[in-house]
Amino acid sequence: MLDPATIPVDLQVGDVTVDGDYVHIVWLPEGHHSIYSLDDLNPSETTRPLPVLWDATSARLPVAEHSAISADHAQARRERLRWLSDVDATGCGLLHGVPTVDGEVGRVAELFGHVRETNYGRWFDVRSVVDPTNLANSSLGLAAHTDNPYRDPVPTMQLLHCLQSTAAGGENFLVDGWRIAEEVRAANPTGFELLAARGVTFRYSDATADLSTTAPIIDLDSDGVVRGVRFNPRSMQQPSMPPDVLGPWYDTYLLFARLLAEPRFQIRFRLDPGDLFIVDNRRVLHGRTAFEQTSGTRHLQGCYADVDGLRSTIAVLAREQQP
Repeated sequence: MLDPATIPVDLQVGDVTVDGDYVHIVWLPEGHHSIYSLDDLNPSETTRPLPVLWDATSARLPVAEHSAISADHAQARRERLRWLSDVDATGCGLLHGVPTVDGEVGRVAELFGHVRETNYGRWFDVRSVVDPTNLANSSLGLAAHTDNPYRDPVPTMQLLHCLQSTAAGGENFLVDGWRIAEEVRAANPTGFELLAARGVTFRYSDATADLSTTAPIIDLDSDGVVRGVRFNPRSMQQPSMPPDVLGPWYDTYLLFARLLAEPRFQIRFRLDPGDLFIVDNRRVLHGRTAFEQTSGTRHLQGCYADVDGLRSTIAVLAREQQP
């Protein structure tokens, strides 16, 4: 209930006494008496463990069965905690046996949070159509990318659920963007700083939406640790920078793109009906190989959610496991 604006500017510590596990302080000049527990004055740090960066060799894609995590009993909640915790640490995960029912992708998202509805709807279909406004709805291959970089804030979790898959091709792949960023930092520290400091504009426009935002390719926290990447050449607009900056920026941007395309950094798998993958859209880039449009069908449904919901669910489930 304390309003910091009411704290006197000339506040000083007066009398201090320790009584067991509590500290008593009299504050001057008002004579206000405060009591603090020693535990509160020396809190244990509750920092999240550092993420384990991965490549094709070291990656351990978290896998679970839908039936094992979706029920509402103790064992299912323990398995849900394990899978979600691994997804949070790795930035991605795979779920088998998801019912091939329209909208089921949204119900999976609700196992840990809430669907983030966008102009694409509560969930959206990914399948080839005539004259698509989004390249995802063609049969062409898609290079590794993050989704919706033209939004602020960008959706943090993305789910894609396979309903039909009889077409030849269409293999999916994932890349740890934070690992790629660190590769770039090691190879070209100056260029890395440009990708982190210089914003570029991303834009998407169709008949019902016109979305844009400006942000750097690499997002750093206050300690210089990578906390996000935005990479989607299909929606990136022409960069606007001084000529002496633009050349080095492009050199580093192209290095980032070439590393994303290297198989040594990619997890590859084919989605069968009932399979669903989830990615942290600030970290893990996804793509696919081209598929044969005339030889079969390929129908996926996707939706977005947010990482705060996922981490809240992890915390609540972990609390339940404590004796």
